[in-house]
Amino acid sequence: MARVFITGSTDGLGRATAQSLLDKGHDVVVHARSAGRLAALQDLLDRGALGVVGDLSDIGETRDVAGQVNRAGPLDAVVHNAGVLGGAHVFQVNVVAPYLLTALIHRPGRLIYLSSGMHRGGSADLAGMARDGAAHRVSYSDSKLHVTALAMAVARLWPDVLSNAVDPGWVPTKMGGTNAPDDLRLGHVTQEWLATSGDPEALTSGGYWHHQHRQKAHRAAYDQRLQAGLLDQLARITGERLA
Repeated sequence: MARVFITGSTDGLGRATAQSLLDKGHDVVVHARSAGRLAALQDLLDRGALGVVGDLSDIGETRDVAGQVNRAGPLDAVVHNAGVLGGAHVFQVNVVAPYLLTALIHRPGRLIYLSSGMHRGGSADLAGMARDGAAHRVSYSDSKLHVTALAMAVARLWPDVLSNAVDPGWVPTKMGGTNAPDDLRLGHVTQEWLATSGDPEALTSGGYWHHQHRQKAHRAAYDQRLQAGLLDQLARITGERLA
């Protein structure tokens, strides 16, 4: 059985992933933005999940989340699920936080980053990234292109880790809306599979996946110059470089 940390697990895909992994007997670490939000996970905590708390829109609190996770012991996988659709914190939550957690959490065997089909409409221009991580000019689509590039960079730089990006589809969650056309179960099955499966396809790295099928991401995500520029910017913002 695997030990998996899932960011943003109080509702939507994160909660569905945590609940399904617990149902299958895995050891799960769940995450909430605040102690009040953690109460929404009480049923999972009662079943043995471990909870950590911290606001991923804040660099200091994101560091603290990494510390809480490290103190709890080694992980087999991290699912970087947390995300926001709009507002001033899109870049911080969708890109800076997964980067900083990747840099600070003791290296697991598998990393899964939540992307979106909307990443194909994102801009590869890094000029919108503010030093403080606010980056008001970074759109949701931009952020998902950036986090996809991060997943590909980690796959290249850390050959001992399986790093992949997942497009969960447009599913009926709080973010996706009640009229979203995709299947909620299919929206989280790929993350679970990549985090825990011994299937030879799941034991690969550098993939962009949709419903357990490997697809091509935006070509910019594979551009090593873009990856290097992104990592440099994120290192300046956070003060941390990937080892």
